[in-house]
Amino acid sequence: MELGLSWMRGSILRCFLCWAMVALAPLSLLGQNMPDQPAAAILHSQGEVWVNGYEARDSSAVFPGDVIETKPGASANLTLDGSTVQLAPESVGKFQADIFELDHGSVSVGTTKGYKVRVNCIKILPVFSQWTQYIVTDVNGNVKVEAHKLDVNVERGGGNVKLTPESAASQQASVHEGEEKNYSESELCGAAKPTSPLSGINPKWIAAGAAGTGILIWILVHGGGGQPPVSASQP
Repeated sequence: MELGLSWMRGSILRCFLCWAMVALAPLSLLGQNMPDQPAAAILHSQGEVWVNGYEARDSSAVFPGDVIETKPGASANLTLDGSTVQLAPESVGKFQADIFELDHGSVSVGTTKGYKVRVNCIKILPVFSQWTQYIVTDVNGNVKVEAHKLDVNVERGGGNVKLTPESAASQQASVHEGEEKNYSESELCGAAKPTSPLSGINPKWIAAGAAGTGILIWILVHGGGGQPPVSASQP
């Protein structure tokens, strides 16, 4: 009898300890710092829109470092916390959590979070932490900034041109609400940038291009006779 009572007491104690651990485990996890998640945006596309070299579906998620391209007649709208970014047709740029790196084309930004746009070494950012709307266009090396709601600042930095004392004094220029200003990319940033942000494109597209170049050289050398070598992308 005594043995049975002892076994029951031990069993009850074990059950109590198990339930206590289950109850306390979530509380202990709350005290731990969870890793930061990358700030994503939702992409809404109209027409042919590509992300990292692949055609995107409507209402798909994009993440920092993703390269977005809108084909002729197509547009894309990015929605993230406190900001929207709309890409006009024939625009290419790289999405980042707090800045859009425009390679060419035009983007329209509406933000309460100070979301910025960068073209080469030129950075455009809202002046106030209020709803601000502006458009940045980069065509043939000419950067146009239009402030539609509140003011934006235009800053230069990270380019190949060393600032003189005179140019440093005018490094930051404001575009007031209702104004538009034009900036020469070559004058402000020096040497021309690459034609597209290849650093964000899937490496296999670059490898495929290199393989195609090798086949072309083989055909030119051999006068088009025989079979070309096997492509690196198609062993």
